Amino acid sequence: MPSIKIDGREVPYEPGDTIIKAAHRAGIDIPHYCWHPGLSVAANCRMCLVEVVPPPGKGNVMRLDVLRWDAASKKYVSDKKPKLQPACQWSCDDGMQVFSESSPHVSEARKAVQELLLLNHPVDCPICDQAGECRLQDYWLEHGRYRKRMKDEIIHKPKAVSFGPTIVYDAERCIVCTRCVRFVEEVAKDPVLEKRERGNLGEIFVAPGRTLDNNYTLMTEHVCPVGALTAKDFRFKARVWFLRTARTVCQGCATGCNAYLDYDPRSMKVYRHRPRENAQVNQYWMCDKGMLSYREAHERRVLRARVGGNEVGVKEALEEVKALLAGVKGDKVAFVLSAQHSNEDNHALVSLAKGSLGGADFFLTGRAPGQADGVLMVEDRNPNTAGAIQVATTTPPRQMSDLLEAIKNGRYTHVIALGAEVPVDAKTLAGLERLKTVVIAAHEGPLTRVAKVVLPACSWAEAEGTYVNAKNLAQRSERAITAQGDSQPGWQWVVAVAQALGHKIGFSKLSELRKSLSGAPTAASASV
Repeated sequence: MPSIKIDGREVPYEPGDTIIKAAHRAGIDIPHYCWHPGLSVAANCRMCLVEVVPPPGKGNVMRLDVLRWDAASKKYVSDKKPKLQPACQWSCDDGMQVFSESSPHVSEARKAVQELLLLNHPVDCPICDQAGECRLQDYWLEHGRYRKRMKDEIIHKPKAVSFGPTIVYDAERCIVCTRCVRFVEEVAKDPVLEKRERGNLGEIFVAPGRTLDNNYTLMTEHVCPVGALTAKDFRFKARVWFLRTARTVCQGCATGCNAYLDYDPRSMKVYRHRPRENAQVNQYWMCDKGMLSYREAHERRVLRARVGGNEVGVKEALEEVKALLAGVKGDKVAFVLSAQHSNEDNHALVSLAKGSLGGADFFLTGRAPGQADGVLMVEDRNPNTAGAIQVATTTPPRQMSDLLEAIKNGRYTHVIALGAEVPVDAKTLAGLERLKTVVIAAHEGPLTRVAKVVLPACSWAEAEGTYVNAKNLAQRSERAITAQGDSQPGWQWVVAVAQALGHKIGFSKLSELRKSLSGAPTAASASV
C-alpha cells in the first residue's frame, strides 16, 4: 500500500486521499476548521497548512522570496521559506514527506491564522455554549498563546439571529468556514444557507423568503467548529465540562444511528444526543428527530408499578401478576414482543413463554411507520424490529391486528406485553381491556392505559442493550444514567415474573442472558 511520511511517521493512504484525510484515518490531528471528512473541500480557513517535500524525482520544494526582520542589523533582509500547502486539498503521493508539528514555518503560519481569526472575535467564552469544545479555544492554546496586538474596536455584526425553529446564529463568532453551507447543500439537499460579503464583513445568511427548516437543521450546529451556530434546544442548558458521555444507538428509526448521549452525572439528567461516526450506518450524521429523542429518557416515563391504574409497590405488583397468571395455560396467553425494546428484553420474554409457560403465540408491536427522507430516516420508526423478529426464532411474531382479531374470537384470556407503543388508536384496543394484561414498559402509551398491571422498565438510556437495524447489523448501546423511580431493565422484570410464578428462566444476570441468546453478537462483533 502506498504511504507518505508525516513528521517522520509512515502513514498509508488510499488512492485519491488528501494529506489530511490520510492523517485523520491514522489518528494524526492536523488542525483545521473548514475541513470535514463528510463534506467537500473548501480550503478557506488555512489552518491545515503543512510543509510538503515531493517524492524523489518529482520536483523540488516550492519556495517563496520573503523579507525577514533581522534583529542584529535592525533591517529587513531577503530570505526564502517553503510555500506551505493546505493539507485538506493536497493529494498524497507515494514517498512524499509532510512536516506538520515539526516545522517552525508551519507553527508560525498556524499562529498567524489564529490571530487573524480572533482579531474581530468577541470575548464571549463565558456565555458561549461552545465553550469547552471550541476549536478556537483549543487551537489558541496549542498554536497561539499570544497577547492581542490589535487595539481597535472589533467589527460588530448581527447577534442572536434566528435561522429557523432550531438554530440561532451569531455572526460575530462566525469564522465563515462554510461547513454549514456545504452540509445543507450536499447532505440535507436543502441549500438555504450561503455566504455574503468578503473579508471582515463576511457572514452566513438564509436565502430570502426561506428558513432553515428541514430534517437535519441541528447538524449545522454540530458541524460548526466555533460558537456561531447554537441549538435552541441546548442553548444555555448545561456546560459541557460537567457532562459525561455514553455510546448509544438512536431509538428514532430502524437506521440505528450511532450516537453519543450526554448527561450530567450529578443530576442523572440527559441533555443531548450527538452523532457518532460509523461508516456502515450513519457516517457522521443524525436527523433532528434522532438528536432530540434524548428527551424520551425523561418524558412520558413509567416510573412506578401500577395495578388497575393505581401506583403500588414492586412486591404488590408482582403478587398481582402471580394472581393473574396462576394456573393459566400457555396457549391462552398472547406474548407481545416490542420493536422498541432490546434483543435482551425480547429474548427474556420468549424464554418465559417457551420455557416456562409453554406458550408459542408471539405478536410484534411498536411505533407506526413514518415517511423515509432518502438520507437517513427510514419508514420503520422502531430501533429493533429486525432483532425482535430474530429472537422469536422458529415462531415469527404476527402483527398487532392479528392479536386484536384473535381477542374478538375469544382465543386468549391473558396478554404479557413489552412496550406500550401500538400503531392503532385507543378505540381499536378496547378488546384488550377485558383481558388480564401485564405490560412491561418504559413509556406511557396505549397498552399501559388498558393494562391490569404495569411494570416500569428502563429506557435505552438506563440499560445496556443490543439493537438490530434495518441493515441487519447488531449494535450495542451503553447505559448512561441510573434507573429512575422503580424502573429496571425489561428482562429483569421478566425474570421477576417467572420467579413469582415459581419458574426458573435460566438466567439472572445480563451476561448469562446474552450467553443464552441464540446468535447474540459478542462485544467484538457488535458495532459500537
